[in-house]
Amino acid sequence: MDDSLYDEFGNYLGPDLDEEEDEELMEEEEEEDDYGLGEQYVEEEVDQEDQQDTGMQLMHIDDAPNNQIVLHEDKNYYPSAEEVYGPGVETLVQEEDTQPLSEPIIAPIKIRKFHIAEKEMPATTYNKEFLVDLMNMPDLIRNVAIVGHLHHGKSSFVDMLIAETHDIPVNPEKPERYTDTHTLERERGISIKSMPMSLVMQNVKGKSYLLNVLDTPGHVNFVDEVTAAVRLVDGVVIVVDVVEGVMANTEQIIRHCIRENLKMTLVVNKVDRLILELKLPPTDAYFKLRYVIEEVNSIIRATAGGEHIKMGPELGNVCFASSQFGWCFSLKSFAKIYADTYDGFSAEEFSKRLWGDVYFNSDRRTFSRKPLEPSSKRSFIHFILEPLYKLYSQVLSEESKELKRTLSSLGIFLKEKHFKLNVKPLLQLVLSHFFGPSTGFVEMVVQHIPSPAENAEAKVQHIYTGDLDTEVANAMINCDADGPLMIHITKLYNNVEATGFDAFGRVMSGTIKRGQTVRVLGEGYSIDDEEDMSLQQVSDVWINESRYRIDVDGVPAGSWVLLGGVDNSIVKTATITQQKWHEDAYIFRPLHFPTTAVLKVAVEPVNPSELPKMLDGLRKINKSYPIVVTKVEESGERIILGTGELYLDCVLHDLRRLYAEIDLKVADPVVRFCETVVETSALKCFAETPNKKNKLTMIAEPLEKGLAEDIESGRINIRMPAKDLGKHLEQKYEWDILAARSVWAFGPDDNGPNVLMDDTLPSEVDKKLLGSVRDSIRQGFQWGTREGPLCEEPIRNVKFKILDATLAQEPIYRGGGQIIPTARRVCYSSFLMATPRLMEPVYYVEIQAPADCVSSVYAVLQRRRGHVTQDIPKPGSPLYTVKAYIPVIDSNGFETDLRTHTQGQAFCQQIFDHWQIVPGDPLDKSIQLRPLEPSPAQHLARDFMVKTRRRKGLNEDVSINKYFDDPMLLALAQSDVLGVSL
Repeated sequence: MDDSLYDEFGNYLGPDLDEEEDEELMEEEEEEDDYGLGEQYVEEEVDQEDQQDTGMQLMHIDDAPNNQIVLHEDKNYYPSAEEVYGPGVETLVQEEDTQPLSEPIIAPIKIRKFHIAEKEMPATTYNKEFLVDLMNMPDLIRNVAIVGHLHHGKSSFVDMLIAETHDIPVNPEKPERYTDTHTLERERGISIKSMPMSLVMQNVKGKSYLLNVLDTPGHVNFVDEVTAAVRLVDGVVIVVDVVEGVMANTEQIIRHCIRENLKMTLVVNKVDRLILELKLPPTDAYFKLRYVIEEVNSIIRATAGGEHIKMGPELGNVCFASSQFGWCFSLKSFAKIYADTYDGFSAEEFSKRLWGDVYFNSDRRTFSRKPLEPSSKRSFIHFILEPLYKLYSQVLSEESKELKRTLSSLGIFLKEKHFKLNVKPLLQLVLSHFFGPSTGFVEMVVQHIPSPAENAEAKVQHIYTGDLDTEVANAMINCDADGPLMIHITKLYNNVEATGFDAFGRVMSGTIKRGQTVRVLGEGYSIDDEEDMSLQQVSDVWINESRYRIDVDGVPAGSWVLLGGVDNSIVKTATITQQKWHEDAYIFRPLHFPTTAVLKVAVEPVNPSELPKMLDGLRKINKSYPIVVTKVEESGERIILGTGELYLDCVLHDLRRLYAEIDLKVADPVVRFCETVVETSALKCFAETPNKKNKLTMIAEPLEKGLAEDIESGRINIRMPAKDLGKHLEQKYEWDILAARSVWAFGPDDNGPNVLMDDTLPSEVDKKLLGSVRDSIRQGFQWGTREGPLCEEPIRNVKFKILDATLAQEPIYRGGGQIIPTARRVCYSSFLMATPRLMEPVYYVEIQAPADCVSSVYAVLQRRRGHVTQDIPKPGSPLYTVKAYIPVIDSNGFETDLRTHTQGQAFCQQIFDHWQIVPGDPLDKSIQLRPLEPSPAQHLARDFMVKTRRRKGLNEDVSINKYFDDPMLLALAQSDVLGVSL
């Protein structure tokens, strides 16, 4: 091409093309413009002015010759969506800037796996209307929780009850786990949430009762769910694996149930393991069963309040079961099998001779307390265990013809196809025919667990915070369905979409109806402070059946209820009462957990713009998990506190997948520390208010051993009458009468493990003036104990004494703004003068392993600062039980490490047990911390304190100038007590 045809800017200066050349060039460009679209469309964005200029529109390819795109001469022609894309296509017109770029124009359809909901209610052996009618008869209702250790068969036992009342296919190879509705529950094979089922079942005599059953988790991390469940029940059924016996969580739950004044019954489960796994002879199996029952009794006797409680099959409060094979019997129900087969004797009298050292003389057909000969068998072995063993062995070993003959002699007739089943389904079928429905279990529950009407008075006395001589309290004590409405809410279950929550609780009095407007009283509500109260309208009333719900118009007193539309103001627990009543209603006591949330992680969204979603998710997590604590540190970190690794794993799964639906960054887990003192303050510490008009003097000293635990457990309360509180401190801790009567507050909350007391003398201090600033000093004390001076962790086991107070006469000079921060500073200064130390939480660990793995267990514990307290064989099994303590901060990954070193044969459970002082002085500046190296024992306190302060964005060292006034610093310098630690 000739360069002379272009100017200096690159513009073409050659001759114009004529019209024919122009058309040929356009045709060549059209042929080259092949997009490989086949019989599709090329879409172009043409604005309105261009359309008017061209006056033509795109035409369907199929209508054009040779599939070429042509322009239609009619400028008003617009092809429809069906012409362009085919039939059944929806056209969406999206305006510009009306939708953010982060959201898709057409959102994908989300299928949540959180809740398995039945499309229709399954068929049941009873009419749903009959179930609802039974709710009006509190004497025929039993509210029960199924509790016990992990994998002891609670969910499968509830499955057995559901299989008897619901038309649901049962597969013994793969248990249904009907009450496990959470995705994680089904994937991991453990229960995470407490789930209710309301069933109509019959006792031995065929009388129907409404059993409200709560299936609870068995893992120690989820003991908070058990606590929320047992608050709503009148009694519990303790399920114990006959081989493993009483484990750590069983013991913890038994003690908690005794504290809650609940009636207890026992189910010895997995009896088939003695036959199929351990292959014990019947006599040994009897001793194993007796040992397990005695193990439970020994724990009950060792707990305060359980001295007169006893479990025994002869008493009727113990059942034997195999939930895997679907059978359960009590002595009474087994005796009835004999009574139905052989005439002429009483099942009631026969059942009294089926346990203990009772022997049957087959020659005389009589019972005796002493064996006639050494080979004589106890009646339980002769009449129950041996027939049971024979039944198992016949099904397992006999040919079909012989088995058919044996079963027909027992009155069991199966179809021909059943004899071709695998062993497990066949065993379950035979045993379910032999034992029939679980009438023995129902009889035990009815006899030994009181009805809501019978137990109402004891329940109200235990959980209601108001006076018991009011009309509201009397209505609850009488379980009056026509009285004022009172509902105790302890659980929140999210709906299928996980967008909101439904409140689950027990109707204590009155009747709750759909559409009713109610007052929802939170845990912070009181008659004097009604801030934590809201009015809500009940949108739905259900009976909760785990996977389905029965919609009802109303639920009367004595029953459980699931309410929709009232969850907005509920965080953990709540009291629901009617909108207007002439008496004041008080709240029910908040839940008190037998464990503490000590493990914590910091979370933040990967995308900072999704912070609001995460905060909303954290609020929902707080509602879903009873013991979880979510808070914001001073550094801005969002913290989640839980009971253990598995607990936090489940919380984070729900936060990511269900409630926030965002990606999270999660920090390494750390623990919650506490700060304490080991000596009395070296000198009296004082602080002046900013206006120099007031001065407070205090000292700090350690609390007596056990007092902090008494405060936390609720044995003593600051709201108790001063006389009762003083009497307790005098008798148990040997306080003098003056000190015992001068306790001002517990901190950081009303049940905090620190004490503030007035130790001033009336001759030195104006008590009236001091009383006027009492609330301000108390607030400063609680603020100080909530965040200590070492690393802003709570203070524990410290007694603060006010020794002197110089106060201004004019009220304007001694207001809260002056006194509160001063009280906090003097708490800190007296604390720092009393040899401060750091405390860490410690887990109690119970490990079950075969004998050859015990040495590996010791090795793993030793590497993690753990120490063994007991190492004993488990009677009647090949297992050893190792009991030990391990610091929580060293427990992360412990279970995985343990299973690795024992080839998966060791199984452990970790429960928070106590706080212990970390070795070393946290304020010793001479300690040099080396990065990436483990600190020796005496450097640990300094190591933990410095790293915690760094994580929170604080200076590495505690600044004394922050907490000490100039006069105080002078006094310190003169007395020469300001040691190297400060």
